[in-house]
Amino acid sequence: MATETIEVHGHIVDSLILAKILDAIIEAGADYELADVEIGKTNTDSSRASIVVRADDRALLDALLDDLLVHGANRTTQSEAVVEIAEQDGVLPVGFHSTTNLDTEVLLDGTWHTVENPEMDCGLVVDEADGRIRVRTVPMHRVEAGDRVVVGRDGVRVQAPERRNVAGSFEFMGSEVSSEKPKGLMIRHVAERIRAAREEGGRVLLVAGPAAIHTGAGPDLATLVEQGWISCLFTGNGFATHDLESNVLGTSLGVGVADGVPVEGGHANHVRVINEIRRHGSIAAAVEAGYVSGGVMHACVRAGVPFVLAGSVRDDGPLPDTMTDVAAAADAMRDQVPGMQVALMLATTLHAIATGNILPASVETFCVDINQAVVTKLADRGSHQAVGIVTDIGVFVRQLTGELCS
Repeated sequence: MATETIEVHGHIVDSLILAKILDAIIEAGADYELADVEIGKTNTDSSRASIVVRADDRALLDALLDDLLVHGANRTTQSEAVVEIAEQDGVLPVGFHSTTNLDTEVLLDGTWHTVENPEMDCGLVVDEADGRIRVRTVPMHRVEAGDRVVVGRDGVRVQAPERRNVAGSFEFMGSEVSSEKPKGLMIRHVAERIRAAREEGGRVLLVAGPAAIHTGAGPDLATLVEQGWISCLFTGNGFATHDLESNVLGTSLGVGVADGVPVEGGHANHVRVINEIRRHGSIAAAVEAGYVSGGVMHACVRAGVPFVLAGSVRDDGPLPDTMTDVAAAADAMRDQVPGMQVALMLATTLHAIATGNILPASVETFCVDINQAVVTKLADRGSHQAVGIVTDIGVFVRQLTGELCS
């Protein structure tokens, strides 16, 4: 049998990381032996486990070890990382090391070097300038011919993700997603984390879907932007369009925001607003001209909060600010990631997953939706740091705004 010893350390017991690793080994058809385990005595002490993993063949074992990296499990025996040259733009060498979003180090010239910008599903590019080695994650389309890329499994290690206590005194409700968690307590915790991020000079990211406008959360989100709680907005054409429509014409998808009654001919309201924004040339120009006098997009323009509108094939118009090149939109989002400490994802599946794909695991991430399936998908796609909150977006944002702005 093929055999390898792995090691994981950190808060691996209360976070259930150790249990997840052992379950993954069994589910893969392999076997394990706990060679050495040290359990911390308090909830502030870290733990460590050394695990001997056995599989029927080397290919199965190698695939399993790759899967276990997302839990921070590293091989105990590590040799120098192997580097190969990329032969063409936008193409990584065969066998490139595919990254996780965990804090990562690469062994080169006998020294472990910290990867600058952890991001999942990227390659690791090695640069050297002034005698200093630099390792960074690079998405496939950004790789250039001549780049030195890490290949294989050797010389790469990751740190286990930390599980933060979200439920406070309700620790018995320890599942990552539950519709039965005490919402008021969780909202206060989210407010505390946002407040702490701002006090520490960190940035807070808002990721929102159109339902945030439909549920009436738009005015409260605008207040959060106006009062400096939001550092950046990631969204799409739909959210921006319905925010603009609700503030210019008083409807959202043709339904009155104030009374919930459909307006005659209202089905065309959103495209009429898009058309006028296009006439002005940009959302900012429409704000400056007085055509748009309120709402989230208005608040972003007035407060100088950057936003990235990533387009899709479904978009009407689209708005002139919407980026129709999705690769360019993802790059624009990546440019905003440095300094982010908290990400708040509201009523959006695709944008939440897209954003989770580029965020380091160190960014505290809260995914909020009325549909429990939405908040579980983010963790399923690799963003294991995400905490799911199942509740109505309008109620959540209203209470959060009350906590932060009262």
